[in-house]
Amino acid sequence: MSAIDAPAPSPGRATISDVARAAGVSVPTVSKVVNGRYGVAPATSKRVMEVVEALGYETSLVASSLRRQSTNVIGILVAEFESFSVELLKGASSAAAKAGYELLAYSGRGAGNGQVGWERRSLSRLAGTLIDGAIIVTPTVLIPTTSIPVIAIDPHTGNGGPSTIDSDNFGGARAATQHLIDLGHRRIAHMRGRSDLASAQLREDGYRESLGEAGIPFDQALVLDGGYQTAQSAQAAEDLLSRADRPTAVFAANDMSALGVLQAARELGLRVPEDLSVIGFDDIPEASTSTPPLTTLAQPLQDIGAQALQMLLELLAGHEVPSRVRLPAELIVRGSTGPAPGR
Repeated sequence: MSAIDAPAPSPGRATISDVARAAGVSVPTVSKVVNGRYGVAPATSKRVMEVVEALGYETSLVASSLRRQSTNVIGILVAEFESFSVELLKGASSAAAKAGYELLAYSGRGAGNGQVGWERRSLSRLAGTLIDGAIIVTPTVLIPTTSIPVIAIDPHTGNGGPSTIDSDNFGGARAATQHLIDLGHRRIAHMRGRSDLASAQLREDGYRESLGEAGIPFDQALVLDGGYQTAQSAQAAEDLLSRADRPTAVFAANDMSALGVLQAARELGLRVPEDLSVIGFDDIPEASTSTPPLTTLAQPLQDIGAQALQMLLELLAGHEVPSRVRLPAELIVRGSTGPAPGR
């Protein structure tokens, strides 16, 4: 019987019994074939695999992991699926495919609502039976020693715990602010990120240092909470830009916040960049398609995802990896920044 002649399995997922019946062999024989064990004639193995392909049979990932002590699957844990994490996923997925691994993207219950410790709960569910190792995006707490290797991307608390990879948040913020200073802006606001993220604090620190080096006094009234969110930033920017002494430029801690500033400027009838310059951080896909296109500091997000995956594979192979890898952020000048008004 060829795979083409194989009868359709019973409704639902194909079982090992379906494969055995279609191939005309015993269930133990199918088990040997799909698990790569010896003791089955080549012709029989070929026939079984043809039926496996025809029926779309998949072995249980949990059962396979218990037998082989590995799953050949890498987990990437995110708080939520948004532009930042999706770009990281693209890089990690490409690297995993090249290495012969599968990638399991997982968002734990409550993670997107800012619940602290979500990654610990997620790891306890996945480690050992579903994934061989994990990449955790912006973990909220230090990850304790686990049964599987872990790499952290841009952790809330900064360096500590597992090996981490991020971009140069401080240097990128300095470059963003300096770009506005070079354009003649002196009244520069900052839409800062989440207070619980080390990256947000580093970006604010870079903004402050750049102002100081240019001899521009720091003004606390020009620093607002955007929370890395578009809606929150738009509301804060509306209040800021409605002031008589409004700033001529805004450095937003991420692109989502910068898009909120652009939204508020439009609603108030301000022209960008003629009346207001806006610069973000990240270079998510929406940055290049906004109106006007957003000037930003590009994090190499896909590279970060790919390098995190490679670091994890090194750990799985028993090799040491650096405790921290930091990639540069690159200034991408587009249409949302221009000379200060009157310059």
